[in-house]
Amino acid sequence: MNELSQSSNKKSLTRAGILFFLAGCIILMGIITAESFYPENYTYTTSKSMISDLGATEPPNSIITQPSATIFNFSMILTGIIVLFGTYFLFRYYNDRIAAVLVGLLGLGALGVGLFPGNVNPQHPLFALTTFISGSLSAIYSYRIINSPFKYFAVLLGIIGLVFLFSANILIPIFGGGGVERWVAYPIVLWLIGFGGYLMGLGSTEKD
Repeated sequence: MNELSQSSNKKSLTRAGILFFLAGCIILMGIITAESFYPENYTYTTSKSMISDLGATEPPNSIITQPSATIFNFSMILTGIIVLFGTYFLFRYYNDRIAAVLVGLLGLGALGVGLFPGNVNPQHPLFALTTFISGSLSAIYSYRIINSPFKYFAVLLGIIGLVFLFSANILIPIFGGGGVERWVAYPIVLWLIGFGGYLMGLGSTEKD
């Protein structure tokens, strides 16, 4: 491999890491910010309220509050776009089609969640499910890519997400609907931030 190709590969790896890390931070802080602006005269709790209720609650009688809705939906749209760009650079470096498809679906799902808030059916539930499944599977599959102890945590985070997703009916009486959804979503966010950090670190150690 010539020096130009090596430099290009290193930049792709670093860019993918930056974008994934940034995407994870944006969605996490976007949710926190939207929650902080949610009106006190409406009931919103971690255990009972879905994360997407920040954008719009489910029909009928959907509730949309501002600026929470705009903050949440914009954060999801921006996250989705960033993850899709990160997927491009990830594929350029690893040339792994399965990883590209899984992470790409994560980005597409997040984008769809932002474009189609909770009051839009059936688009919103489909995009949310795509986000949850592809995100958890991405974390598990990244075991093949990661060459550090973080790969074990990645698998664990992915498994946690899938267990809570497919055991929701059993776990809702314990955690509440909102609590269960957060145990599905937040492991994906934590993996995205950790994976981005890993790629940035790897990119900085790659030889020019």
